Amino acid sequence: MTVRLAKTLLVAAVAFYMTLVVINNLVDYGSNYLFVHHVLEMDTTFPGNHGMGRALHVHWEELLFYDGIIMWETVTLVLCWAGAWRMARALRRSPEEFNEAKNTAVVGLALNLLLWLVAFLSVGGEWFLMWQSKTWDGREAAGRMFAVVGVVFLAVLLRE
Repeated sequence: MTVRLAKTLLVAAVAFYMTLVVINNLVDYGSNYLFVHHVLEMDTTFPGNHGMGRALHVHWEELLFYDGIIMWETVTLVLCWAGAWRMARALRRSPEEFNEAKNTAVVGLALNLLLWLVAFLSVGGEWFLMWQSKTWDGREAAGRMFAVVGVVFLAVLLRE
């Protein structure tokens, strides 16, 4: 029961974190958009780098990218909250039923891992060369969240 409760609370903690991320992105849309804008514009990367042809300079493309991230984050938080709820309801049920209840959380956590790995580390970090910016480099935070969510993901996957 203790391990089940720990798994459930860890999923809820990821859901809570993502809820705060989405709230912050919506409440302070302009500041967070500014981050995306500079990454996509690549205006703080090394001068004269040969990747500048990748930069986006069209406002609606930047908005589409940023809004897509917020939607992706929202989907993960909804799935993680739903997964934590399903797990909490199955705490006292058979191991098979509890493992079945974890499926929604597993999908939410996997999508969250993909968010950090694909959107931030791969697309932002490498495609848009975010690593070259001293000001707009979000790789450390993304890597930290990938590690945190990864640990939760592995813990949830453990069968009884």
